[in-house]
Amino acid sequence: MGKIEKLKRYWSRRNDAKEYFKWCLSYTKPYIPQLLLLMFFDLGATLLSVGMAIIGKEMIDRAAVGNLSDLWKIIAIYVVVILGAQLLGIISTLVSTVVYEKFGFGIRKKVYRRILDTCWIDVSKYHTGDLMTRLTSDVSAVSDGIANTIPTIIRLVVELLVTFFTLAYYDLRLALFALLVAPIAMFASVILGRKLKYLTVKVQETESKYRSFMQESLANILIEKSFCLEDYSEERLTQLRDERIYWVFKRNRTNMYASAAMGLSFQLGYIVAFAWGAICIANKTITYGTMTVFLQLVNRIQSPIVSLAQLVPRLISMLASAGRIIELQNLPKEKYEGKAIEPEKIGVKVETVSFGYTDELVFDQASIDFKPGEFTAIVGKSGIGKTTLVRLIMAFTNKMKGNIEFYNAKGETIPACPDARNFIAYVPQGNTLFSGSIKDNVLMGKKDATDEEVVTALKSAAAYDFVNEFPDGIDTVIGEKGVGISEGQAQRIAIARALVRKAPFLILDEATSSLDESTELSVLEGIRRWNPSPTCLLITHRRSVLQYCDREIKIENKKMVVAQ
Repeated sequence: MGKIEKLKRYWSRRNDAKEYFKWCLSYTKPYIPQLLLLMFFDLGATLLSVGMAIIGKEMIDRAAVGNLSDLWKIIAIYVVVILGAQLLGIISTLVSTVVYEKFGFGIRKKVYRRILDTCWIDVSKYHTGDLMTRLTSDVSAVSDGIANTIPTIIRLVVELLVTFFTLAYYDLRLALFALLVAPIAMFASVILGRKLKYLTVKVQETESKYRSFMQESLANILIEKSFCLEDYSEERLTQLRDERIYWVFKRNRTNMYASAAMGLSFQLGYIVAFAWGAICIANKTITYGTMTVFLQLVNRIQSPIVSLAQLVPRLISMLASAGRIIELQNLPKEKYEGKAIEPEKIGVKVETVSFGYTDELVFDQASIDFKPGEFTAIVGKSGIGKTTLVRLIMAFTNKMKGNIEFYNAKGETIPACPDARNFIAYVPQGNTLFSGSIKDNVLMGKKDATDEEVVTALKSAAAYDFVNEFPDGIDTVIGEKGVGISEGQAQRIAIARALVRKAPFLILDEATSSLDESTELSVLEGIRRWNPSPTCLLITHRRSVLQYCDREIKIENKKMVVAQ
């Protein structure tokens, strides 16, 4: 797609800016008192700055006529006004910082929660690095826009009006001439605004790619070292950096063009004010004090105009970032049924389910009944749909056709939905531990579990012996993804995290793949001794575990069939 076509596309979506701006304003409601206080301080500082110009005029005029008795009083007032302006500036900065942090966290918290409440399959379309960019850089841009840019715009508008009328009091023609820079600034803003939005989006997209690569690289550093990819990774990171620099340079170059045009008009206005004042002094129509007012107020009437135009990029950045955040907030939320059943002797019926991540179906009219208390082994070659079946049962996606329903011995039923996860314990594939203590990781299965329950779960997972050998026992701190312990040990802690939940429905997705056969069988024996016995789905490649299973289910030809 060419540059012209891209610009047309973004221009055609210019009305989105209204939606984005309304969205930003909707988030300001809890912070309106702080924002009003912030604007009060800013406006006070603006009035004091104009007052300083007027007081300066009086100082020079009194000095020119030799009126020293009043001069010292005016100097004292001038000093007080300067100190007052400084104090208001400090308070304004502190209030702005607090509002910025609170507002940023408020947005970040809501977006983060929305991601958590969204179906897994919808969130998985976004790279983790992209999500992090939206939660950090984009949220920061919106926060800065609300806490700093918008209040600054309001302050500059008031400063412009106050300064204009003050200057008009002394010389209306000069005040009107000073405003001539406004059309130039507005024209530059309108012309460059649509391009700046496009460039801002490109900058954020390249930052997402940059962060995504670094996140994946650091998360898979063992793979990179194993395949001697250090040079390639550095080169790839450099390429992404160069791409980012390219778009940052284009955006900043556009800003510089606008700033240069407005800066020249600003200097022209200042030169005219200086020349006009000199002519008036020569004609003895103004005093030297009035001359200083001309120079200061012309500066203060043009400076807000230039500053307003220069704030356009920040405002556009805010709106562009708001659009990227709104995209996450518009993700469909998981549907809670608001139902519950007695969490004992749970079974699940899968009826005529069809599902595919793409147009190619993984399941086509597949059905099976996992009965309460039954241990079922699900086997099949890699990529056949075993983990997909787990995701459907766990309601990680709502894009399927057909019906999945949990039931208990009393005949109560509940469809596969987020509510059903309350009575499910799940051990996914791979290393899924968090940084923190072993106890913290186990408690994720049941936040209010006692130390005794944690120990019992570790024993059931054949993990207590090696944990007890650590100097700090269950309080031993491990790194991200279990750094500091072996893969087999990490897997057993993950199993303990599920077992501490004491859920009536247990899913083990290749959960014992890193264990030796004797340890694996010990874990399964422990689970089978539960009373009441849980319903267990065991996804495995090992035939040795079948001796602990009541049935073996095979996935063949997009169907689920009971092995004979």
